[in-house]
Amino acid sequence: MTTITPFRLDIAQTVLDDLRERLARTRWPERETVDDRSQGVPLADVQALCAYWRDMYDWRRCETRLNALGQYRTEIDGLGIHFLHVRSPEPDALPLILTHGWPGSVVELLDVIGPLSDPAAHGGDPRQAFHVVAPSLPGYGFSDRPADAGWSLPRIARAWVELMRRLGYDWFVAQGGDWGAGVTTAMAALRSPELAAIHLNFVVVPRLPEDREDPTEQEARALADIDRFTTDGQGYSGLQSTRPQTLGYALTDSPAGQAAWIYEKILVWSDPASVLDCDRVLDAIMLYWLPATAASSARLYWESLAQFSSGTLDLPVACNIFPHEIIRPSRRWAARKFPNIIHWGEPARGGHFAAFEQPALFVDELRAAFTAIRPREVRA
Repeated sequence: MTTITPFRLDIAQTVLDDLRERLARTRWPERETVDDRSQGVPLADVQALCAYWRDMYDWRRCETRLNALGQYRTEIDGLGIHFLHVRSPEPDALPLILTHGWPGSVVELLDVIGPLSDPAAHGGDPRQAFHVVAPSLPGYGFSDRPADAGWSLPRIARAWVELMRRLGYDWFVAQGGDWGAGVTTAMAALRSPELAAIHLNFVVVPRLPEDREDPTEQEARALADIDRFTTDGQGYSGLQSTRPQTLGYALTDSPAGQAAWIYEKILVWSDPASVLDCDRVLDAIMLYWLPATAASSARLYWESLAQFSSGTLDLPVACNIFPHEIIRPSRRWAARKFPNIIHWGEPARGGHFAAFEQPALFVDELRAAFTAIRPREVRA
């Protein structure tokens, strides 16, 4: 079945009422025994967020914004896929597929879709316009939750290529961060003739023993940060990659639990200079709470964690290293995996959720990254 159908969100009020009732009945743990985040996100912070969620947050605002953009669903490889599709008013716009990660969703891309698809309306150059496609990963958001194992990165990559073909794009570029970077890299590995280049804002490359022998100052900081993350920040990944089902019982049942699980990552992985208010944080959390995707989203770690950094790619690759990203390889490290780097950007601000935190910088980087790809004859 290749039908593409419009999709409109209209969450039942009873679902929103149930959420508020659950929040009101939350059984809280005691306060942490330290004055920092070394035991996790502090009790007072989660209580304040959940109080706002219960009493002030307006889901209909986010729902209206999503409905106004253009949402669709289609079945690919037996699974229903939800996606945003915004065609540019510029006829020569470059088709672009954007893929989110965990704990992200299409809502982290909302502030970049307008400037990317219609730069003239946002003070940009119309020659830098994109037709934007932003799918929800299988088991995330309003895509279907796989009922069987096997939805790994290569399978998602094949589905995304099929999606772009189905939309009529025979020449396109792809972008991703976090798991989106894994999917985008897997798309490049397919060597589909339609894919001209990729852009990554989460650049995962193998680390070699010799990288520690004579690092630059910047490389030394990056190595220290990844060592710290490995020992003190990677527990979530170990749990999601080994016991996603067990975790899912708690997070699917408790909105406070789901909120804390995601809120901690937004706090820790974002640039402190980025401004993410309660409404935006809760929009991100709602894309997990409403469709009950705690287990299905975590299952991607179980399926694909070992596949993330495999292989060498000769396709044109653009990279952005945001200063508060978890992993920040140097260009010389990245070149071992990506010998055809066409753009290397190191913006002054931003963290793991680049499009969410710093949409203007993110848009500027994508425009710069794909400038050389726009002429169709660039493709080898």
